[in-house]
Amino acid sequence: MSGTSEGPGQGPATTRSPVTERHIDRLGDALAERPPERAGDPPPEHPPEQAGPEPDSPAHERAASLAARAAELLAALRAERAEQATRFAAGLSASELRDYRAAFNAAHLAMAVVDREGTVVAANDALAELLGTDPAALHEQDAADLVDLAGDNRTWHAYREVLRGARNRFRCTRRLKHPDGHSLWAEVTVAPVPDSSSVLLSIADISDRRELQARLRHLQMHDPVTRLPNRTLFFERLNSALETSAYDGGTGRIGICYLDLDGFKAVNDTLGHRVGDRLLSAVAARLTECADQSGYARSGGHLVARLGGDEFAVLVEDSTGTEQLADLARSVLEALQQPFDLAGQRLSVSASIGVVERASAGTTATGLMQAADTTLYWAKADGKARWTLFDPERNAHRMTRQALSSTLRPAVERGEFALEYQPLVGMADGVVHGVEALVRWNHPQFGMLPPNRFIGIAEEDGSVVQLGRWVLRTACRQARRWQTEHPDVPPIFVSVNVAVRQVWDSDLVADVAEILAETGLPPHLLQLELTESAVMGSAGRPLQALQALSDMGVHIAIDDFGTGYSNLAYLSRLPVSVLKLDGSFVRGFQYDEGGAHPNPADETIVEAMVQLAHRLGLTVTAECVETADQASRLARIGCDTGQGWLYSRAVTPDRIAEMVALSPQKV
Repeated sequence: MSGTSEGPGQGPATTRSPVTERHIDRLGDALAERPPERAGDPPPEHPPEQAGPEPDSPAHERAASLAARAAELLAALRAERAEQATRFAAGLSASELRDYRAAFNAAHLAMAVVDREGTVVAANDALAELLGTDPAALHEQDAADLVDLAGDNRTWHAYREVLRGARNRFRCTRRLKHPDGHSLWAEVTVAPVPDSSSVLLSIADISDRRELQARLRHLQMHDPVTRLPNRTLFFERLNSALETSAYDGGTGRIGICYLDLDGFKAVNDTLGHRVGDRLLSAVAARLTECADQSGYARSGGHLVARLGGDEFAVLVEDSTGTEQLADLARSVLEALQQPFDLAGQRLSVSASIGVVERASAGTTATGLMQAADTTLYWAKADGKARWTLFDPERNAHRMTRQALSSTLRPAVERGEFALEYQPLVGMADGVVHGVEALVRWNHPQFGMLPPNRFIGIAEEDGSVVQLGRWVLRTACRQARRWQTEHPDVPPIFVSVNVAVRQVWDSDLVADVAEILAETGLPPHLLQLELTESAVMGSAGRPLQALQALSDMGVHIAIDDFGTGYSNLAYLSRLPVSVLKLDGSFVRGFQYDEGGAHPNPADETIVEAMVQLAHRLGLTVTAECVETADQASRLARIGCDTGQGWLYSRAVTPDRIAEMVALSPQKV
C-alpha cells in the first residue's frame, strides 16, 4: 500500500498555518456566537440539546476563563495585524522602525512631528535643548508658538498651507530667544511626512552663518581706509530714507552735504598715499563728530559716508530745513580748517561743500545726488573753501547751457544762425566807415539768443571753429554785396570776431584766404577782432598767423583793450592796426546833471591811450558810446571811430544798406 507509514506512537504529521485575518474574524465570530455566561443571566429560551455544565460548577468556571483568554488573544492578534499593515505600507520592519525612532531622538538637528492641526506629536532631544526645555514639555504644544510662525501674515499663511497639504515645503528664518537670555537665528523648515498625515518641523541654528554674513556685509559696505560706510551703503540708506519718509511720521524732508577736499591730490603727490590715507581717516573722524553733534536722526545719527577718493557725504534724514544743513556745513568747514597732525606731518586742508535740502516726496536718489554734485561744482567754481546752497534758478541756467551745448553743432548745419551788423562811425564826420558782424542764434526753443549766451559754450566744446568759419564767410559775402550794390559810395569794411581756438585749432590764414577768394572781397575791407587777453603774450603759431594775415592786407584789431594784461610793450611787435577801447572807460565819460565829471581819471587814461596808439600808427575805436556828450568828448580826445547805441543798435543787412546809401553816409 503506497503512502507514508506512521511509526508506532506517532500521530499524523501536522503544520501550523499562520494566523490570518480570516482566522481572527472566524474566532471573533465564534466568541460572539457563544459568549460566556455570567451570573444572573436569564436562562436561554431554548435550552441546548445537550446540557452544559451547571452554573458555579468547576466546568463553568473553566469555560469562562477560556472565553476571556480567547478575547485577549483576539485583541493581541488584531494589534499585530495593524502593526504588520503599517510596516507593510512603509516597507519597514519592526527593527527598522525602532532604528528610525532612535535616530530621530539622537539627531543633532532639532525636529518635531506635527499633526495637521499644528500640534506637536513628538519632539527630539535636540529641539528641547535648542528651546531650553524638556522633550516631554513640548508634547501637545502649538508648533507655531514655539518658533514664532505667526509673527507675520505671509509666514503664517505659508505654514498653514503646508498643514493643509496645499504646499510641499516651507522655509523661513526666525530669531528665537533662549530662556537663558541669549538670542539665536534659526532656519525653520516645514515639510509633509510621506504616507502620513503629519508634517516634520526641523530647526537649524544658523547663528554662526548669520554672523559671518554680517561681517562680510560690513566689509562689503564700508570703506577700508576710513571705516565709514561706502557709496553702496550710502545709496541703500538714501533710497530707504526716501521710501519710508512719506509715511513714518517724520518731517518729510531730506538733506545732503556733499563735499570734497581742496588740493588733496597735491598731498598724495608730495607726501605719498600713506599720508593721504591718514589724512582721509582724520577727516572722516571730524566729519563723524560734526554729524553726531549736529542733531538726532531717526536711525541714531546722520550718516557719514566716503563716496570715493576725497569725496564725502553727510545724509540728514528728517531735516528741519535749509538752516539745519547750513549750520552743519559751517561746522564741517570750521572743523576741517583746524590743522591735522599726522605722524609728524602738520597739514591744513579745506573743503568745498554742496548743500541740498528738499521735500522727500517726488525726489529720487539720482536727482538728489545730481543736484548735490552740481552744487559742489558751484562751490569750487566760486572759489573753494566754502559751502553753496542749491539754487533752482542757477540750475535752470546750467540746464539751459547744457541744452545749448548739445545742439550747437547741429544748429550750424541747420542754418539757425544769422548775422546782424552794428555801424562803426567816424567821430569827426559821423560817416559809417564799417560794421561789426554780430552773430545771433534763432533757437527753436529759447528764441533769439545774443552771442554772450553761446559763444563761451562754443569755445569750450570747439564748435566755435565751425561757427566762426560760417560767420566769416557770411560777413564777407555780405560786405561784397554792399560794395557791388552801391558802387558810387566808398565801400565799408566788415569787422569779424575771432576766437583763440580758431587760431590754434584751424588754419585761420588758409580759411581767410579761401573765403576772400570765394567772395571777391578785398582784404583791406576785412578786419579781424581778437580780445586783448588772446593777443597779449602770443607767440609761436598765433603770432605767425596774425603776421601772415596782416601781410595779406587784413586789419587786426584788439577788442576790449584796457581790461586784460595791458602790456603795452607787446604793441611794438604785434601786427595790430586798431585798438578798441573797452566800454567801461567810455561809460566814465557820462556827465551828471550838474555838469560834474564822475571820474576824471577815466578821461585821463583814455586820452593817454589814444595818444600812445596814434604815435604807434594805430587807430582807436571807442565802444559803448551812448550819449552825445560822450561822443563829443571822445572826438576832442582824438578817438577815430565810435560804436554804440548813440549811432545804432545791431541791425539787419537791409538797414545797413540804407545807411550806406545816405549821402554823405551820416547817421
